[in-house]
Amino acid sequence: MDRWLWLTQGDAVTQATALLLLVLSVASWVVMVYKAWLLARSRRQVPQCVAAFWRAPTVAAARDQVAALDRSGLVLPLVHALAAQRTPEHRADAPPLAQQGAASAQLTRGLRAALQSASAPLQWGQVLLASVGTLAPFVGLLGTVWGIHHALTLLAGSQSVGIAQLAAPVGEALVMTAAGLAVAIPAVLGYNLQGRSAGRIEAELEGFAHDLQAVFGDGARSADAA
Repeated sequence: MDRWLWLTQGDAVTQATALLLLVLSVASWVVMVYKAWLLARSRRQVPQCVAAFWRAPTVAAARDQVAALDRSGLVLPLVHALAAQRTPEHRADAPPLAQQGAASAQLTRGLRAALQSASAPLQWGQVLLASVGTLAPFVGLLGTVWGIHHALTLLAGSQSVGIAQLAAPVGEALVMTAAGLAVAIPAVLGYNLQGRSAGRIEAELEGFAHDLQAVFGDGARSADAA
């Protein structure tokens, strides 16, 4: 229990700073664990879905095969965008603006929207990790400065101060510094490593979208003949 003496005897600022660091640490670890699982699954499924699409005889069959494999929902929006462009709705009235213009332009617009939709889960949590990596050291520094303030106040208010009396505020300052770094370092590493992994998956999705545009952009063939 002595190791927590600095916290139990600390004032509201010390306890609030420690609580904030705990919240930042828990939030960053939850994001990193979830993103690690998502990225590991996506690295495995995206190549499988792309390969299954190009092996299918028709766009409709490819959509069914991708839907069965794409648990992350990253490739399927691109296939839906292609299928929607190749099987437009036929209505007697004038079509909306989204359905006007060249078929290749409509496909480009649909693929762009699908890429944005697929990128959202890959980039989820990156802002939080960056914020924790930037903010946590300063929160720890706040606790350090407050601990030093306690030590100086104790020195100024007493003529004889022993090591035992200074141990709590000095220990508070040192622990808060270490806690801030312990929270920030994993968040920064997670941001860099997972951001790089997400970037590779996004590049693969962009390459698939480019191939779809190159092959089906003319809109000349029907979905059954693709």
